[in-house]
Amino acid sequence: MAKSSNRDDYQTISRPVGAMAKEFARGSVSAWHRHPRAQLLYAPVGVMEVKTGGVSWIASPHRAVWIPPDCEHEVHFKTATSVRTFYIAPDAIPVNAPPVPCTIEVSTLLKELILRAVEMPVEYNVDGRDGQIAALALAEIEWSRARPLKLPAFTDQRLQPLHAALAATPADARTLDQWASALNMSARTLARLFQAQVGMSFTQWRQHMRVLAALPRLASGEPVTSIAFDLGYDSASAFSAVFRRIMGVVPSQYYRSHTIGTEFDQDSDLFDGE
Repeated sequence: MAKSSNRDDYQTISRPVGAMAKEFARGSVSAWHRHPRAQLLYAPVGVMEVKTGGVSWIASPHRAVWIPPDCEHEVHFKTATSVRTFYIAPDAIPVNAPPVPCTIEVSTLLKELILRAVEMPVEYNVDGRDGQIAALALAEIEWSRARPLKLPAFTDQRLQPLHAALAATPADARTLDQWASALNMSARTLARLFQAQVGMSFTQWRQHMRVLAALPRLASGEPVTSIAFDLGYDSASAFSAVFRRIMGVVPSQYYRSHTIGTEFDQDSDLFDGE
């Protein structure tokens, strides 16, 4: 009998870990929800964006997203995505697990353990080989220092046309004055509205939007230069400078597997300026 792909079926099982496999088409959205178990959300194939409040995380073949119990979240599937999920009972959560969402780097061993775990029966033998696989997978988790992408949502309807336009076309280069004219308000009013709504300037918010648009493409292995030009930057170095200021590392390092080098090596590939 095939295992269930309904997340609700894994919340009350008698085992410390419930491992589920599910496939999603590009553009699918898992609406806002929460569950009593913690979740380790991994995509061995594809890219997905996990939203928790005003923060976005990207899961890919090199990164998984940790979601604590009862944390409301929404998932957007940027490509056709194979999802492999651990639902972890509260009393089985690793002692060093953070109480807030974060990303983890997925080692080769952890990937293989996750893929093996989804093949195990739901009511696997805790004292047997399957129980050892589940326990080893939890022990193999290494918590990452990667920054989330904070992009608060607008609540003022006057900003929705701007948000929709830049989400669809991040390279849109219209200035604050031009947007103010399009929205039938003064530039000063628009600038104040941005600060009140998201706590950042229009320029800063647009930079965050462009980084968000870049993350799935970086995870898919697209060249940084192509992404930079598509997002409206004149050079890869200009884009890399903005990316590093927001995410803490340059684009070429953000999705680098830990087996290639240290992700937070601050002595390489750094750019200054805009």
